[in-house]
Amino acid sequence: MSRTGLKPIEIPEGVEVTLNENTVTVKGPKGELTTALNGNMVIKVDDKIINVERPTNQKKYRQLHGTTRSLIQNMITGVHTGFQKELEISGVGYRAQKQGNKLIVSAGYSHPVEIEEEDGIEIDVPKNTEIIVKGIDKELVGAVAANIRSIRSPEPYKGKGIRYKGEYVRRKEGKTAK
Repeated sequence: MSRTGLKPIEIPEGVEVTLNENTVTVKGPKGELTTALNGNMVIKVDDKIINVERPTNQKKYRQLHGTTRSLIQNMITGVHTGFQKELEISGVGYRAQKQGNKLIVSAGYSHPVEIEEEDGIEIDVPKNTEIIVKGIDKELVGAVAANIRSIRSPEPYKGKGIRYKGEYVRRKEGKTAK
């Protein structure tokens, strides 16, 4: 039984939800998102509440129940408040800077790595060791943040690299001489 799927979704002020056959469109103060969902799932919009129900109790519909509800909830949250991921850089000489719509990261390679902002994504660099990725699409924000982190993942011996803020890097002990 999907406990997540049973929870109703509240629509905040200023957010408009439109249902077509199997597409859901959400408009809000930060933008607009559209996604295609499984056409068999029953989505009911009553005033300011959305309920997601499954047609039968088959395994595939039980699996889709919570997923469908979470996708709609993330769209509503995205257009209302937005999402952000924070990254921090640690290591001597490792830094980031923003030039126009490009993020330039120096992470120990012979050349700086450049990443262009995608549509719907905003990258901020408040300090040269901090990167903030903002946007309305949760999946896209996470993908861009993971792409930036993959430039130089944190290594376990000195902890140098790019990590999510608050991420714990398990440290290893180096070699010892006898």
